[in-house]
Order: sequence, then C-alpha cells, then structure tokens
Amino acid sequence: MGNIRENLVSNNYLGVKMISIFAIAGLIIFLLYPSIGKFQYSFEKGKPWQYETLTAPFGFEIQKSNEEITREQDSLLAKDFQPCYIYEPEVEKKCLESFLNKEKKSGHSQDQYASYINKKLVEIYGKGIISATTVEELKKDNAEKIKLKKGQIAKITEVKKLYTTKSAYEEILETAPSNLEKQILRGYDINKYIKENVLFDKETTENLRNEVIKNISLTKGRIQNGEKIIDHGDIITDQTYDVLNSLKQVIMENRGKTNTSLVRLGQFLIIFAALSIFSLYLLKFRKNFTLSIKDMTFMLTMVCLMCAITTFAIKYEMSSYLIPYTILPIVISTFFDTRTALFLHITTVLLCSFIVPAEFEFLFLQISAGMISICTLKDLCQRSQLVKSVCVITLVYFALYTGVILVHERTIGEINWMTYIAFLINGLLLLFAYPLIYIFEKIFGYTSNVTLLELANTNNPLLLKFSETAPGSFQHSMQVSNLAADAASRIGGNAMLARVGALYHDIGKMKNPAFFTENQSKGENPHDEINNEQESARIIISHVKDGLEIAEKNSLPLSVRDFIRTHHAKSKAKYFYNTYKNKHPEVEVDEAAFTYPGPLPFSKETAIVSMCDSVEAASKSLSEHTDKSINDLVEKIIDGQITDGIFKEAPITLHDIEVVKSALKEKLKTIYHTRISYPELNKK
Repeated sequence: MGNIRENLVSNNYLGVKMISIFAIAGLIIFLLYPSIGKFQYSFEKGKPWQYETLTAPFGFEIQKSNEEITREQDSLLAKDFQPCYIYEPEVEKKCLESFLNKEKKSGHSQDQYASYINKKLVEIYGKGIISATTVEELKKDNAEKIKLKKGQIAKITEVKKLYTTKSAYEEILETAPSNLEKQILRGYDINKYIKENVLFDKETTENLRNEVIKNISLTKGRIQNGEKIIDHGDIITDQTYDVLNSLKQVIMENRGKTNTSLVRLGQFLIIFAALSIFSLYLLKFRKNFTLSIKDMTFMLTMVCLMCAITTFAIKYEMSSYLIPYTILPIVISTFFDTRTALFLHITTVLLCSFIVPAEFEFLFLQISAGMISICTLKDLCQRSQLVKSVCVITLVYFALYTGVILVHERTIGEINWMTYIAFLINGLLLLFAYPLIYIFEKIFGYTSNVTLLELANTNNPLLLKFSETAPGSFQHSMQVSNLAADAASRIGGNAMLARVGALYHDIGKMKNPAFFTENQSKGENPHDEINNEQESARIIISHVKDGLEIAEKNSLPLSVRDFIRTHHAKSKAKYFYNTYKNKHPEVEVDEAAFTYPGPLPFSKETAIVSMCDSVEAASKSLSEHTDKSINDLVEKIIDGQITDGIFKEAPITLHDIEVVKSALKEKLKTIYHTRISYPELNKK
C-alpha cells in the first residue's frame, strides 16, 4: 500500500512539473506574439487577390509608400533647402591680430609684403573660409548653395565662391604683384593665419529641413466608404497594393487604440491548442519523454527560441526565410527520434505562422523543408552528411518557392531574387547545427551519433589503455559489442549506442584485472590466495563502481555510464555465492554481500547488453560448441534473467527478446564454427 501511494505521489509530482513547463513555454510564446494581432488578409505586389471581392469598410486616405515620401523629400530638399552656416568674425580678428603682432616684433609691419598679406587676408576672410571636408560633403549632396548667416542677416551664397584653407593660401601667392617674390611670401608662414570662419549651424539646419519636410503630404487620394478595392483573382498592382496597405495601417492603428483583449484571447487559444496537441502526442507515443524534465525543457526551449527569432525578424522587417527553422528537426532527430522531430517542427512552424506574413506559403515551404531534413539526415554521424543535407534543403526551397510563384501566375521576370539569396543564407546558417549539437550535448548531457562514433574508435586513449591493462576483458567487450549492435538493429534499437555501451561496460576491470578469469594466466588465480568468498565477491562486484569512477574521470556521457551500472543489474556473483553456500550450508547468507547494486536495465539497449554480456561470458565455459549446446545456453541464460525480473523495467517485449535470442544464436554459431582440417602435402 505504501509503494502504491509513493508511486501516485511521484506521478502527480511529474504531472505538475510537466504542466508547469508547458505553461511557462506557452506564456513566453504568448508574450512574444504581437499584441495587436495580424491583418486578416495576406497580399503581395504582383500576386492575384486570393479572397472574395473587397470593398472599403469605411473611408480612408491612401498613404504614400516610404519610397514615394523619400523621393519627394529628396526632391524638395534639393530644390528648396540649403544648409545653414554661420560667419564667425572672431576667427578673422584673432588671426589678423596675431599676424600684425608678429610683424611688429620683427620690424616688417610696414613693408610691402606684410601690407599685401594683411590686405588679402581681410579680403579672403570677408568672402569666407570653409573646411575642405565640408565642401566634399556638399558636392556629394549636390548642394551648390548654402545659407550664410552674418549677424542677423542671412543670404544665399554659392559654395564655389568660398575659400578653403588651401585655396586661400594659393590665392595669396598666385595674385601677388609681380614686384613681390613668392619665395619671400612663403617665408611669412601665411598658413598659420588662415583659419575656417564659416561654420556649420546644425540646429538651424535641422529646423529648416523639418520645415520643408512638414510641407510634404503623406497621402495621395482617398477611398470612399463602400468603394470596390479589388475583385477575386485580380493581380495586385502598385496602386492597389498602396490602397490595401493603407487599409491595413488604418485597421492596425485602430486596433492598437482600442481594447485588444479579443486578439489576445485568440492568441491564447492558438498557443494552448498547439502545445496541447504536442503534449497529447508525447503522452500517447513518447511517454518516456514526459518523465524527463530535462527532455521537456529542451524541446520547449527550442520552440520558444524559434518563436523569439521569428518575432525579432518580423519586427525589424527581415525576411522569415533567413531563419533556419530546419535546425530544429535536425537537432531533435539527432538526440531523440525522427517522429518526435517532425511533430515538434510542425508545432513550431504552426505557432510561427501567426507571426509572419503570407502564412500559407510559409507553412508549405517550412513543413516541406522539415520533412526533407529528416529524410536526408536520419543518422548524423559525419559532417559531410550535414553538408549534403543542407544542399538538398536549399534546392528544395528554391524549387518549391519557384513553384509557388508560377502557381500565382507570375512570370520568371517578376520573381524577387532576394528571396533566393535569403534561402542561401538560410542554408549557411543550417551548417551551425553541427556546433550547436556539441553545445547542447554539453549543456543537457545528451549523446549524439557523432560522439558515439568517436567513442567507438578503439584507438582512443581509454580503450587503448583498457586493451593493454585487461586484454581478456577488452576482447570480451569487443565480442559483446558486436553481438549487441546486431541484436539492437534487429529490434529497432540504437545499434551504435549498444555497441559503444558494450565496449565500455567492463572498463572497471582495469583496476584489478588479474581477479577476472579472462585476464588470468593458466594456474594463476589471486582468489585462491584470498580464500574468502565474500571478499572475492566484493572485488568482482566493485568493478561496476570502479567503472563508473573511470567513466566520470574520462568524461564519458551519461548514456554510456548507464551500461556500466546496469549490465549486471541486481544479479549475484553466483560462483562465489554458490561456493559460500556449499561450504556453509547451515549459515544464513548475507545476500547483499554477493549482489550487484543495480539498477535494472531501463532501455532496450541496456537490456540487450545485459543479455549479450551474460551469454558471451557463459559461452566460454562450453566444452563443445555445437548447435544444440549454443541454443541451450542462450535459452537458459536469458530465460533465467527473465525469471529473475532483470528486464521488468526495460521497454522490451517478449517478441523482442526472442529476436535477440535468435541473433545471439546465429552470431555465436558463426564465431565458434568448426574449421576444416588442412591436408598435409605428400613428400616424395
């Protein structure tokens, strides 16, 4: 009764956690949705109107497009606007005083050179000196005139009549009388006394610019209440597009000013429905995921992240086709399975479709691309697979988008080629799935096939050390890995995970290799020196604990460590257990001293490795390897495990177990097949 109550409490606790995670995800998505909802019609310039005939529900002004307003602004500013500059008399005064003071000290103030320079400086400053950089900027803006303000008077001045410091210096030298030598003029350091005295007046210029812009009309006509805007099937022209866009702006502005509670209610229902459908899928077909808070958090975080990126892109008027939505099914199928990946991808694009424009086109392209990504990248093991898949996904985007355009009766010449560039960028971003998988592995503790492939390499340092320290145990592990991989593939398990788990399941034997028969030389058994069954059992059983310590030290993934802790489940070290009982028939045995700590296998793969480990080890003890002896051995070992309840927590059926038995029998018969005798060569 107590266990039942504990299970109910545990299930309720997990249920509350699951609901909480979905509620938090739903709230995040809800907050990401635009608060004023979407315009009820989707339209694009050059495409046919797909809805019924539309008439104006009220009168409204036709708004000019941003491009039209910008053109008018540029035209008016070029025609009626001149930037404003201030004439600064203090610059002239300081420079002239400095020049005259210097010449007085040198005694040249009355000579003809000083008089000429002083006269020219006064003349040049009177016309104005402006910076060369400003002149270049004015030329770029095609501004030939400026408004020059001297005191309270402002007048229009041609830019070409103003001097720069360089042209002022050249003017003084080039217009000097013939009786003055230029070499002597240069000795007066004229450059020191030529400074800019025409300075930009930013505040006044901005005020003048705003005055000009205020005179621009933002509308170009009016649509009357009830006036027909467009018929079903009509092509949306530039003019019709502006009318539809104006109607959209007015409606969206009015929604923003009025109560948006109904819009938010609709968004809540949409999000609730989408997430509920996904949770129903998990409860019906992937219940094990609902028992893992980590898995649920990871999946829903991916959904929220995609919705956030979509909202950001639409807010800043970026194309939604830049967003690599197919990263989600690639990552999910790598860590979980393709069915869940597709279901989560569809849920995500359904939620995002209420954020983007042209939702039907968006849904068609993204769902199709997601299907292709799953079909082309079922088992990601190499980088080349990802590159090939990205190429196929990009080509599918190209083909489907072109098909959509042609269905809408547009010509090739009207295609927006920037969309194809967006697809190319999308493809490049998809390549980041490879490093993302590595990052998610480290954050969430998942194991991808790429990592498993690296761990399966027998040249990696840990396996090399294993083969050198405990060669017999290593060979046993190699045999178990081959058996487990074949068995797992036959019942739909993860063959790569089973292979790697089997390779590492006995690494704990490296600590005391000589205590295990497969590593012992003939006649050498350290257990004989101990002569204590309980101590011997402790050493044998401790290889599980030692293996976990070695695995943690070498940063093996949790999924691989599961094989170390479960391959003996809660079975007994039977050799020493039986020996002890035979020696002490009247003594009550402390069974805990002879029992492995467990836990029981809890996945198909761990159950398979447990079977293969026991069968492969026992096969070494057969005196002869006949079909009958191998069949009997496999049946006896695995049936004994079933009787002991070893597999009661693993999602493996009796049919699966029979298939595994069959696979083991076939493999063992192949391993222990009889070789023919080679005839001796007759000697003459």
